[in-house]
Amino acid sequence: MCVGLAWLSPAFAGPETTITWVTATAYNSVPEQTDSTPWIAAWGDRLSPDMKVIAVSRDLLGEGWLSRGTKVRIEGLEGEYVVLDKMNSRFTNRIDVYMGKDLEKARRWGVREVQIEWTRP
Repeated sequence: MCVGLAWLSPAFAGPETTITWVTATAYNSVPEQTDSTPWIAAWGDRLSPDMKVIAVSRDLLGEGWLSRGTKVRIEGLEGEYVVLDKMNSRFTNRIDVYMGKDLEKARRWGVREVQIEWTRP
């Protein structure tokens, strides 16, 4: 467990909490950034603009790491985000924060190195 980080949630803090650094980008539900079905995530979940969702690189999926439905806190963002999407296999150690149709918000987010935390099941 990491201490001294003000954004960490007391509800998450504990021996089963995992914290790691990732590259964080943002994406929108538009065909130019996804595919011909921009409202459908990789596992078949239907996205809506108000959802707090992330896509994760495939290297972060697996035993003891992230999985579909994992709730994640992201440094610099409020609340919890749910893993409901997967990124293209060319990306590693990366998350993509879903920002609905707000292209400007995604541009402002840009590319950042952030810490994420989650509790292992």
